[in-house]
Amino acid sequence: MLRVHFTGLDLARLRLAGDPDVLWETVLSLHRLRDKQGESIFGDWRSETRTRLNSETRLLAPLVPPRGYFPDFLTPPEGVHGLQAGVAALRATPPGRVHQELGRLSTVRTLPAWIRSLAEGDARAFGKLIGALLAYHEAAIAPYWPHIQAQIEADRAVRGRALLDGGADALLSSLPPTMRWNAPVLEADYPVDRDLYLNGRGLLLVPSFFCRGNPVALQNPELTPVLVYPARHTSESAPVVQEAPRSLGKLVGQTRSAVLGSIGGGCTTSELARRVGVSAASASQHAGVLREAGLVLTLRHGSAVMHTLTPLGAALLRGGHRGPQGRRTKSSLPGHSASASM
Repeated sequence: MLRVHFTGLDLARLRLAGDPDVLWETVLSLHRLRDKQGESIFGDWRSETRTRLNSETRLLAPLVPPRGYFPDFLTPPEGVHGLQAGVAALRATPPGRVHQELGRLSTVRTLPAWIRSLAEGDARAFGKLIGALLAYHEAAIAPYWPHIQAQIEADRAVRGRALLDGGADALLSSLPPTMRWNAPVLEADYPVDRDLYLNGRGLLLVPSFFCRGNPVALQNPELTPVLVYPARHTSESAPVVQEAPRSLGKLVGQTRSAVLGSIGGGCTTSELARRVGVSAASASQHAGVLREAGLVLTLRHGSAVMHTLTPLGAALLRGGHRGPQGRRTKSSLPGHSASASM
């Protein structure tokens, strides 16, 4: 079990990541690629991704084993700002830290020669690592990024509503059942017994599409505390390569456009009805058409449902969206578990 110990200052400094973290998703997806969990969600993704891969999985597998520890430096905090920022931070990892973390990994498994060279500061080995990560990301993550964004944004809307309604206590209580808030300690199912003392540094909660079951924390207690948890999936959340659907034509009409524009950062059906000035039944019907068109995602939150925009829906409102590498993409092209601390 993992026990995260909060002080009053830690509760005040509790944060929820504003965007999906591209490196966490990349690394954790390696686990999903190799296990057989969640076949209804990940089955097609596994099949499609494997057809695009070459030797990337073989290269990365010793660094990210199916179970147990993997190095913290693979998931720098800059990953939340996009692939380019995350890779730049990864490349800038101090050699001493790389050596230390790979040394820890070598105590539990035999490492291939190129990773041992990486631990000794070989620039060519580091280039090999970056190249493998980028190639794997291009095959396994990039085609599905809009879908991943939509699922995580929907989860954030639920957690954000809990925070607004009841503060940090409500937010921590809203986390998946594998985590339990017994103030001042957040307990989580975990493969090893561990205590994490925040000591006033706060905690960054990172929802992840590819995290399943247990949450994930960094091994090094001196790093900024991060807890990656499984984002809540909708009933139809299998990752797909999204395209603008034919049902987009149903959007014609001022009321439906107003509904799309009124969802904003997330709202319930009753809130949507009030914002647009229609009945709850009408708001629900319009949201359903938008959902069929791939513009809105709906996630149940207690007795209510929470509507959020997908990247395509947001793109229609602002004329384009940014992909995982931080560059603008065309609005017509939308879209455990191992742990770093085990």
